Amino acid sequence: VQLQASGGGLVQAGGSLTLSCAASRSIGYISSMGWYRQAPGKQRELVVGITGAGSTNYADSVKDRFTFSRDNAKNMVYLRMNNLKPEDTAVYYCRMDFYGMPYWGKGTQVTVSS
Repeated sequence: VQLQASGGGLVQAGGSLTLSCAASRSIGYISSMGWYRQAPGKQRELVVGITGAGSTNYADSVKDRFTFSRDNAKNMVYLRMNNLKPEDTAVYYCRMDFYGMPYWGKGTQVTVSS
């Protein structure tokens, strides 16, 4: 299984980006997935997680600004990020659990300038 995240870039504060994560196999049956990020010198943290129970949990720091979505037909998940802040600067990773095993994309850099 391969995951490829894309869509990162440099954006000014207040701007928007949409990250994409493409899976190399069908994701229609996958219920556990998420987006994470890691800023320089910090640990990787959860941005949004989708649980097997079907709930979507956003980190407090991104609530009402970031939105997760998925397109099972295209084997894609997305992270729409609005009103970006400099503290959102990080490498963003997607994660999907296939047959109970976590798989990670290589990450895409998001840099927000003030």
